[in-house]
Amino acid sequence: MTQNAIAGALAGIGEHSIMYPVDSIRTRMQVLSVPKLTTAIKDTSTKQLKKYSGNLWRGVYSVIIGAGPAHAVHFATYEFSYNTKLQLPNKNTIELPSHLIASAAAGAIATFSHDFLMTPFDVLKQRMQLQDSTYRSVRDCAKKVYMSEGLKAFYISFPTTLSMSIPFQSVQFATYEYCRSKMSHSGEYSPEIHMVAGAIAGTVASSITTPLDVIKTLLQTRGSSTDLTIRSAKGFRDAARIIYGRYGIPGFFRGYRPRILTNMPSTAISWSVYEYFKWFLVSDKSNH
Repeated sequence: MTQNAIAGALAGIGEHSIMYPVDSIRTRMQVLSVPKLTTAIKDTSTKQLKKYSGNLWRGVYSVIIGAGPAHAVHFATYEFSYNTKLQLPNKNTIELPSHLIASAAAGAIATFSHDFLMTPFDVLKQRMQLQDSTYRSVRDCAKKVYMSEGLKAFYISFPTTLSMSIPFQSVQFATYEYCRSKMSHSGEYSPEIHMVAGAIAGTVASSITTPLDVIKTLLQTRGSSTDLTIRSAKGFRDAARIIYGRYGIPGFFRGYRPRILTNMPSTAISWSVYEYFKWFLVSDKSNH
């Protein structure tokens, strides 16, 4: 589990850091006041906002700090859950009915632990990614959000995040394991297979869960909005009603392309880095 945790931490940092600018564009597009991709990228005209808005890397330290421990717990829990059989009180063993159900269930279990650790950092990240954000640092953002909105601001999106992440991770893990098993029956370490399987898994999972991601973004950035209706949103239902009322069904797919462009390579990177360090740590241990 220690090896899985180390590999998972390195994978998480690599996944979130490398594709961070595209993720910033996705966040800006999902904010209801930003109508177009070009508007999400370009600088604003005022000098104060121009200093911050053109930097698509703002807030990256929040995911570096959060992604390490969150992904360490995530992958370690996944491997433990996937490789552990369910035990009845009489100690009889129940075999899960299929390879895919096992990987999906393990992914769902791992997701809860990951999201509990990662959600506050994700809130800080998205607040700093906004085009009109003037937070000077992650610490400054955390302090001001806490002082103005309280602790609940860091977890208001947690139920929505779980409702998105559990199907996302379940689909991702199941798709990854399926693709990997089809491309390599031996299950040996193969960078090309892990990269391709990860990319496919990220694309499928992010496509399915984009509407929930839009709702999550609205809730996590509501405190920075000047729109009183958005600021008063208290949860999933309120956010969904606002999005549908203003943009209809297409509103739930705002930022769809940047989300795919973020998750496809980032998931490929995550699985590749994870599988590499897992292989490296095991082989290094065997050599000693």
